[in-house]
Amino acid sequence: MTDPNTLSAPTTPAPNRDWTGRTVLVTGAEGFIGSTLVDLLVARGARVRALVHYKPYAERGYLAHYLTDPDGPVGMLAGDVRDAGRVLDAVAGCDTVFHLAALIGIPYSYQAPEAYVQTNVAGTQNVAAACLRHGARLVHTSTSEVYGTAITAPIDERHPLQPQSPYSASKIGADMLALSYWHAFELPVSVVRPFNTYGPRQSARAVIPTVLAQLHSGASEIRLGSTTPTRDFTYATDTAEGFLAIARADRTLGEVVNLGTGTEVSIGDLAKALIVASGREAEIVVDPTRLRPGGSEVERLLSDNRKARDLAGWQPQVGLDEGLRRTSDWIAAHLHLFAPDRYQV
Repeated sequence: MTDPNTLSAPTTPAPNRDWTGRTVLVTGAEGFIGSTLVDLLVARGARVRALVHYKPYAERGYLAHYLTDPDGPVGMLAGDVRDAGRVLDAVAGCDTVFHLAALIGIPYSYQAPEAYVQTNVAGTQNVAAACLRHGARLVHTSTSEVYGTAITAPIDERHPLQPQSPYSASKIGADMLALSYWHAFELPVSVVRPFNTYGPRQSARAVIPTVLAQLHSGASEIRLGSTTPTRDFTYATDTAEGFLAIARADRTLGEVVNLGTGTEVSIGDLAKALIVASGREAEIVVDPTRLRPGGSEVERLLSDNRKARDLAGWQPQVGLDEGLRRTSDWIAAHLHLFAPDRYQV
């Protein structure tokens, strides 16, 4: 549902989004945004090679329904982006690679920063090198966390990069490495920089599912970290559509492109909206264990999305109220996936 008060028409026509007959690789394909992107690619006719992190218990997550047909549109390939040889094999025969695989939890990056460097930076190096070897276009996933607290707002792609956590530092390194392949080797690379994506399938480490899981479990108190920071929340299908639009727009090559709505909401006001969306009643309480270390909290993220509109014809379609309602309904139906009494890092 488009909010006419905050969204305007694209300044250029939307690009051709037909992926029929094309073979693409999605790294991190079983994740929240990755699986949403896979669904859209399949709906557009693509054959998708899904690179997923190896698990010995063979759990297939949100891609499981594709695997009942061995000749279907999605093929699963277990691996790890830190394994250069495995990545090289995965990219072979693909014309486009959507690189989403990453370690993403900010709190855990304080505890294990080296793991973030190995997965996010070295893993991106392996993907970029494989794309160069096989002649594939690379769409690399960044994050709005690389901007840190807004110095100027809304934040456009020229905003200074501020590594306020080991996670954001690793993503800055990965972004620069991906872009270096454009400048040094003319690899066709676009860097997609989503702001805060939310929606069905998101894990409990993020604020929206954390709050909704507590609400649908009957909690009378909603436990949060800081309630004053503001964020720009984009619904998952809008973010995935942005990936496809940027992948088809040659004007995005060598560019960083924000994906956000251009509106912001404080975490405290968001929690109030989630209480309304869930139909529950609860009090908001600040939990000190959920606060970021001093100097690490990003106080404000608000996107300038004009570049995505101008270069790729993209604009978000789902307003916040509608997106929260859909997400609330999904979490209520999948509450068994969450542990609302435990803080997920």
